[in-house]
Amino acid sequence: MPDVAVVGSGPNGLAAAVVMARAGLKVHVYEAAAEIGGGTRTSQVIEEGHWHDVCSAVHPMALASPFFKAFELPRRIGLALPKIQFGSPLDGARSALAYRSLDRTADELGRDGRAYRRLMAPLVRHLDGIVETTSDQLLRIPSDPLSAAVLGIRTLEQGSPLWNLRFRRDLAPALISGVAAHAVGRLPSLAAAGAGLLLTALAHGDGWPIPVGGSSAIAAAMVKDIEAHGGTIQPGFTVTSLAELEPVKAVLLDVAPPALARIAGSRLPSSYRRSLESYRFGSAACKVDFILSSPVPWAAPGLADAGTVHVGGTRAEIAQAEHEVAEGRHPERPYVLVSQPSSVDASRAPAGKHILWSYCHVPPGSAVDMGQSVIDQLERFAPGFRDVVLQYKVTTAAQLAAYNENYIGGDFSAGLLDVRGLLQRPVVSPAPWRTPSRGVYLCSSSTPPGPGVTGMPGFHAAKYALKDIFGLGVPALGI
Repeated sequence: MPDVAVVGSGPNGLAAAVVMARAGLKVHVYEAAAEIGGGTRTSQVIEEGHWHDVCSAVHPMALASPFFKAFELPRRIGLALPKIQFGSPLDGARSALAYRSLDRTADELGRDGRAYRRLMAPLVRHLDGIVETTSDQLLRIPSDPLSAAVLGIRTLEQGSPLWNLRFRRDLAPALISGVAAHAVGRLPSLAAAGAGLLLTALAHGDGWPIPVGGSSAIAAAMVKDIEAHGGTIQPGFTVTSLAELEPVKAVLLDVAPPALARIAGSRLPSSYRRSLESYRFGSAACKVDFILSSPVPWAAPGLADAGTVHVGGTRAEIAQAEHEVAEGRHPERPYVLVSQPSSVDASRAPAGKHILWSYCHVPPGSAVDMGQSVIDQLERFAPGFRDVVLQYKVTTAAQLAAYNENYIGGDFSAGLLDVRGLLQRPVVSPAPWRTPSRGVYLCSSSTPPGPGVTGMPGFHAAKYALKDIFGLGVPALGI
């Protein structure tokens, strides 16, 4: 029998398994789906030879996450950096572009360039400390108080009605809001501002890489390491009760809180189970994948070289779209997050063709097909887009929820991202990865630091399991 059972093979479950196997323990990973990877799966979702990421596509934390740094991910897989990290198109064939160079970005923002530089430069200078602080439980005393203060002050500004105070034009605010909207919630808000500023600073640091071959390359690298250290992976096995895993000494679950309550059952106190069952989830996504006959014909120069494009127009338009979603409505002009992986990775599509990955935000549980609304937004900023679309496939929020039971209602963020949702994830605790049942740990994105392919929830859960159950420290993770 294994020493450790890991339930779920998303990036956090695999990160936990890497740490435990590296510590010399016998590890067995159980995955309900036929394919491992969770949010890092890549598949031929439309047509053979065209590889779309099923969930996440662009990975700012692949180079910045403390776990992936220790794991030396760039030595294990190819990570392609686009010439432009991200961009935001506006009407009139204009765009705001984020380069790795903060100075070049600011220089192209016109009158607001100096204000953008003053906002972002301290964040870039303190980026390592900010990443370290935000990769842990927010209730803790920051490991780098100065870096935390730098982020905190700017979060208070950009997360409040004061967010336009320093700007006079529309390019810089649109650039910032396009990233903040990743948090899937009302704008402005503190949670969205903090996440957006961190991601923007990462773009001016090591950049926003796209894995060569797709996001599944990240999962494959971790699986290879687990197996090299004696671990085993079992896809197609659904764990319904902890009793099925006995007599393992530790169980780490990469699942949503309601699933933890269901699987652990009476092993957990009733008050804790009620907290798990009442855990709050947020808005959802409707995903639209495309096969194109040529690259997107963006009206604004530069966007063709952007790995990520935030399609929504001005800051006010993006905020309005997110407000409508939060109110339970489907925006006529949604915010659309777009990735152009085949622009930097030719292996993703046959010669002469391209793939496009996109999603927009919708109310939880939505079964509405937003394909035409997404196409209309793309056509708005890329006239002639419809003419280059060969095929497309829509995955509604309801279908996302059916595809992965961790995506409750189609919420791929694994929980509502507001201030309460960041602190109570899934409960308020100095070590929320521990459950009240000895040897049982939660390691999904419903624990700190939250969503994103970081591996950190799994790393933290494994760290506590090693200490509590086995009396071991964290092993070296590099090659």
